[in-house]
Amino acid sequence: MSGTPFAKRARRAVRSALIRAAVRLLALLPLRPLSALGRGLGDLAWVLARRTRRLALEHLAMAFPGMPESERRRIGRASFVHFARAAMEAVAVGSIDPRLLDYVRIAGDGERRMEEALAGGRGFVFVTGHLGNWELLARRLARVRGLQATVIAKRSWDERIDAMIESFRASGGVGTLWREDRSGGRALLKAFRDNSALGILIDQDTRVQGVFVPFFGREAWTPRAAADLAIRFRCPVFVGWSHRRGPGPWDGYEIRLEAVAFDADAPDRDAEAKRITALCTARLEEAIRQVPAEWVWMHERWKRRPPGEAERVPSKPDAQKP
Repeated sequence: MSGTPFAKRARRAVRSALIRAAVRLLALLPLRPLSALGRGLGDLAWVLARRTRRLALEHLAMAFPGMPESERRRIGRASFVHFARAAMEAVAVGSIDPRLLDYVRIAGDGERRMEEALAGGRGFVFVTGHLGNWELLARRLARVRGLQATVIAKRSWDERIDAMIESFRASGGVGTLWREDRSGGRALLKAFRDNSALGILIDQDTRVQGVFVPFFGREAWTPRAAADLAIRFRCPVFVGWSHRRGPGPWDGYEIRLEAVAFDADAPDRDAEAKRITALCTARLEEAIRQVPAEWVWMHERWKRRPPGEAERVPSKPDAQKP
C-alpha cells in the first residue's frame, strides 16, 4: 500500500467510504423499492458505462454470432439490470433471510444429494459461475442440514470493502478463503477436514492455474482448482447455478445442480482435471444459454489465448445508441 501514490489512496478511501455508507443507508429499505432502484440503476449504467456496454456487446456477438444485433442489445441491457437488482438483493438480505428457504429454492432432489455427499465425511466441491445470484446461492447452501459453506474469493482494491463482504457472508453462515492470503492453504485443508462444501467460481479469465477449455465455441482460460482439489481429496463434485423464477422482486431464485463423475485414480491427473473443468464449463454454458441475461457479459472471458494465438484486444467504445 505504501507504494501507491497518495492521491490514488485518497480517491480509493473516499470511494470505499461512499460505498459502505450507501450500503448502510439502502439496507434500511425493504426489497421492493430496492429492486425498483436496481432496475433504474441498471438502465442508467447501460446508457452511461460506454466501455462496459461495448465489452458486453462484443462478447454477446462472439457467443451468439447468428443472433440479430437488436436481440443482443436487449440481452446486454437486461444483464445490466439483472446484476444491479442482484446487488440490491444483497443489500436487502436482512429482509430476505427470514424467507430465504422460499426465496432461493433447491430444485428436485438436490438438497438430499448434498446431504448424502456430506455423509461421506470428505465435504464436497461446488462449482458455479457468475450466473443468477451466486452470493444468495452460497447463503442458501449454508442452510442445508449439516453443511458448512466456504467460498474461495479474490480480494478487491480495498480491505474495508473486503471486510464488509466477508461480514456479509459470515452473517449467512458462509466462510471466505481469500486466495491471496498466505494462510489460505492451511485454511483449505481445514475446510475439507471439517467436511465443508467449498464453492469455486470457474467462469472468469483470472491469473490462476487453469486450462483452456471450450466455452461458446471458443477456447477460454478456466481455473482448474476445483478439479485438482476434488482429485486430491477424493471428494464429490457438484456443478450448479441459480436462475430467477420470475421478474417480480419476491419471485426469487431456483438452484439446479448436478453431480460430476470423475476418476481420482486416473493415470493422467492433468488430463482428468481438464476433463472435469471442461464438463463443468459446458454445463454452465448450457445454463447461460437458457437465460443469457443473467450472466456477466461485460467480463473479458476470452482475453487470454492458447499458444500461437494473439491476445484479444477489445475494440473502441461503440458509438451507437444504447
